[in-house]
Amino acid sequence: MTTQVDALQRCRWAQGSDLLMQAYHDEEWGVPLTDSRALWELLMLEGFQAGLSWSIILRKREGFRKAFKGFDPTQVARFGEADVARLMADAGIVRARAKIAATIAGARIYLEMERAGESFGEWAWGLVGGQAIPDSWDQSGAVVAPIPAKTELSERVSKALKARGFKFVGPVIVYSWMQAAGMVNDHAVGCFRREF
Repeated sequence: MTTQVDALQRCRWAQGSDLLMQAYHDEEWGVPLTDSRALWELLMLEGFQAGLSWSIILRKREGFRKAFKGFDPTQVARFGEADVARLMADAGIVRARAKIAATIAGARIYLEMERAGESFGEWAWGLVGGQAIPDSWDQSGAVVAPIPAKTELSERVSKALKARGFKFVGPVIVYSWMQAAGMVNDHAVGCFRREF
């Protein structure tokens, strides 16, 4: 039986996908996220996605939140080798030592910015001019041009994040983060979430 929700027009990647991915698309993806801690959490999760699919990360998100103490930067910044060993044994997350180390280092960078009087959220949104950027991809024709995996803007934002010391923030990961956080609006023409 088709429900009203099932009949909604979504972005191609979410149309016909599993219910978890549809709910993520419908409720979170592309909604402007300005909270500093939540933006940092999303960036760290995007880093864990490198080489994997977002559906894997989404299915493990609650495991990540538990393992990383709710992505509280103050707690994560204090993680040491015992914590790394604990995380490497945790099947509820992606067990990649370099990504775990990058998250711990990312928490320390976040706190350094905070101590310097910088809001991570304001800084991140400042990189895109303080407001969501509408897409510029022609999605109206019979043959829809694919949305690129990275852009010149995501390359600049990636460089800015790397200059701060963040890891796993290449331009493809960064563009995915910018889309998810609503910094760019890449909802397809016709998607019911395009105008929010």
